[in-house]
Parts: sequence; C-alpha cells; structure tokens
Amino acid sequence: MAACRSVRDLEGIEGEIVGANNNIGHQLRDRRDWVVPETISETLDAAIIGGGVAGLTAGRHLAKNGVSNYRIFELEPRLGGTSASGETTLKTNGNPKVGYPWGAHYLPVPFKENEDLVALLDEMSVIESRDAEGNPVVLEELLVRDPEERVFYKGRWYEGLYLHAGETTEDVAQLKRFEALLADWIGKKDSKGRRAFSVPVENASDDAEFTALDKISFSDWLRSNGFTSERLLKYCDYACRDDYGLLPEQTSAWAGLFYFCSRVPVAGEESEPFIAFPEGNGRFVKHLASASRDKAALNQVVIQAIPNDDGVDLVCLDIKTMGLKRIRAKQAVFSAPVFLAPYIIRGFRENAPFNANAFEHNAWFVANLFLKDRPKNRFPKDFPLSWDNVLYESKSLGYVAATHQLGIDYGPTVLTYYYPMAEKNLRMGLTKLLALDWKELADIVVSDLETAHIDIRSQISRIDIMRWGHAMISPRTGFMWGGDREKATAPFRNIHFAHSDLSGIALFENAFFHGNRAAKALLERLRG
Repeated sequence: MAACRSVRDLEGIEGEIVGANNNIGHQLRDRRDWVVPETISETLDAAIIGGGVAGLTAGRHLAKNGVSNYRIFELEPRLGGTSASGETTLKTNGNPKVGYPWGAHYLPVPFKENEDLVALLDEMSVIESRDAEGNPVVLEELLVRDPEERVFYKGRWYEGLYLHAGETTEDVAQLKRFEALLADWIGKKDSKGRRAFSVPVENASDDAEFTALDKISFSDWLRSNGFTSERLLKYCDYACRDDYGLLPEQTSAWAGLFYFCSRVPVAGEESEPFIAFPEGNGRFVKHLASASRDKAALNQVVIQAIPNDDGVDLVCLDIKTMGLKRIRAKQAVFSAPVFLAPYIIRGFRENAPFNANAFEHNAWFVANLFLKDRPKNRFPKDFPLSWDNVLYESKSLGYVAATHQLGIDYGPTVLTYYYPMAEKNLRMGLTKLLALDWKELADIVVSDLETAHIDIRSQISRIDIMRWGHAMISPRTGFMWGGDREKATAPFRNIHFAHSDLSGIALFENAFFHGNRAAKALLERLRG
C-alpha cells in the first residue's frame, strides 16, 4: 500500500537527508589514487583518526595527562559519530531549545567496578551519592521518567516492551522459564570471579563454558531450549534488532544473552536504570569534546596513514576545498570503524595482523520528526505517550520522544524514529538503504507511524533523515570470540586501534573503554 501512495501525501512536510558523507567513504573503499604531498605541513605528538566516542575519549585522556599537541580528524562537520545530536526550538510557550539524538540515546547506570566511567559521570555532576555497597546513585531527574515504555499491538497501546495482553498459559510459562535461565546465567562466574556477561565486554569471562555460546546463533539457543512462544520470540527478535541491527538467526547466542544479562547486578533484581537526556548521548559527546576544545579538525578525512620509523604520516583531505596536506605524528589512534584499516593504513593489507573483513557492520536510518502537536492515539484511554514507543508488528524499532525528559507532555515535540535494515545479507541492507531517497524514506516513516497515530501526517512539519550505512558492529555467530577482536587491540606499528568494534557490541561503555585503553598505550610509547 505504501508503494502505491501518492507523493502528494507528503505535501507540506519539509526535510532532507543529512550527515554521513557516503561519496568520500566510497572513494576510500574503491582505493582511489591520491597524489600524496611530500611536504610536512604540521607535526603532532598524537593524531586521532575519527571523532566518535572512542576518539573523543582518547583526546580527553591525553589532555588530562599533559599532552596538548594532538589533533582529532573527523570526516563529518560534527563530532560524536552515532552518538551525535541536533537541536531545535519549540515554537510555543517560550520553550527553550530542545536537543534530539541522531543515534545512541541512553546510558545505563554503570556498576561501581567500571571506575573510569563512574569518574566521568562524577565529573559531569550526574552522580549525587553512593549506596551502601559503593554503587553510584544518579540524580533522579536524569533517569528516564515514567511512563518509560509502551508497545502498540492490534490497534492499542500497552505498557512495557513485552506484550502481556492476550498471552496464554503457555506464553506465561515459557516467559518464566526464560527468566529463570537468564537468572542462572547472571549468577555464573568463572574461577577468577568474572561474570559470564559484563560491560565493558573486556571484563567478561573468556572461559570456554561461556564463550561456547558464540558458536551457535541466538535462535538456535532459543530453539534448543524449547522456546516456541510467539511473544517471547518476538521480544528476542526486537532485542537483536534494537542493539545489534541483526535477526536472531544471525546473532551470536552469547550476544543474545548479553543483551538480557549484562545490565543486571544480581539475579532477581531489575536491570540498571537508564540515564537519558533529550539529545541522547550527545550530552556525553559535548562533555568529552570540551577537553579537546581547539583540537578537532572537522570536515577533514584521513585518506592514508603511513607508519614509518619517525611515527605516522597522515594524508588529510579537506572535504570543503578538496585540498590535501601531509601531517606527521609520533603516534596515532585509529578510532574509525575497524574495517577501514586496510583502505587507510599503508602496509596493513600486505601484513595484516588480523582479519579486518571480520568486522561487519549493519545499516540503519534514523528520522527526526518535528511535530506541531502530540499525535493522537486511536483510543484515547490507551497507555500514554512514553519515552520509548515500540510498534509490535513493525520492522522499525519505533521512536523516542525528545521532550519526555523535559517533562513537557503537551504541544510540539520531536520524535526520533529508528529503522534497522535487518537483512539476512548485511550488504543487501546497505544497498537498499542507499537506493532510497528522502521521499521514499519519509513515506516509510509516516506510513508506519500512521498505523498507531491517525493524525500524525497532519502534525508533521519536517522530517530529517540520517542514513547510517555502517551504523554498528554486527556480533554475528562466531565473531564475538573468534579471535580477531582480541588481535585488533594490539597496535600496528605506531597506530593504536580504539573503537566499540573491538568489543563486538556497539555500546558507549565499550567505545569509552577502548578510547582510554588506546590513549594509555599511546602515552606509554610517547614517554618511552
């Protein structure tokens, strides 16, 4: 039906595709021949290739440890990668500017063991105290407020993400058995006291008993344990698409269980609550970037990194002028997606220390909808608009409301809509995404949301869309503990890798961990 819809149905709605410079990225992929300048225009102690969370974290660590002669090179006009955000002004009641996410939009409260991340939250005045066990207690107003989640099913909105409405006795029994198995995994530890699943991933146990889960898919694990409940399988399908952009049959069983187990401190307790801002993880990006105020070189893409006896020579392309320059750095942090290493680092392909092709990414698009008023539910007495709003029978992940955390429950708002191109062939998902223009993508969004909100088409004034061709690392079966992740943490000559890719799961905590790890290793090299 959507394919037959007239373009007139989008009349009055403005918008565009924003961000992500696909053309430059594809020129790197196609290994275009660039004329490398011979003259060194600048000399640095450290260069950081990529201004996402890992790169910004590395810059922050260098700045805190007395290194000032460094630069962060970022392809885009903004920092943050998939944690980037935008800002708008709501035109009613004198409301201030409101931020909205372009990707990652929350951070679970970390356990006390994650000392570096707890220190960051302390630095940002997010933590108000510690509990009796020493765990951080976050300011109440920064946690997701009620109502948190709802799911739309057959014309009605229900509370929560798991659909309880209409469940059978067998559905209830299978959910209880699933939760009992999760509780068992949450409580398991190895001989060194490490949990089976932990954040960051590097703190999890690598014992064979646990890593054997990586050899089968999550759907195989569910099937082998006798789970057939359509509601439970749908919930697990949502989990895989939500955090990984994958289908359960593609997802490592280790990663599938990680989703449910890693955030729970003790079996039987609730998962850690979420820290959320209107602009999502853009708030963390802004704070991390403040440590490198004048160090960011935006619209600058490193097209070649050439390791040599003196350090690393970088060939940088200015996106605006298309001019090239050569910069020398004593050490470098490669905080771009790992699969780019063979295309950028000279000599990597001929003497590869790990298989960069094993680091496969999935494609997404994110749409921000600017609404003149709140969309109406089909039934006024349904569960109300929440922070997270999921459509049970949709291929999308639904949307989050930017104004929710501000306590503004009426009038204009911004809805951030997420759609993973979850295909059995990951490259096919990317191909499909890049083939769709703004009108086609906008129609997918509106047609999907119209099933739940009868008047949403008339409420939308603008839809901006971000296409993430390589949004997140894919923890496919066999990848999590296949060996390439661990190998990639070692430096390639004077280049240190830092990205959430190295953890196999695209989380803020993993990117933050690797940014700090790589910066510490770089400092050791600088200081001999």
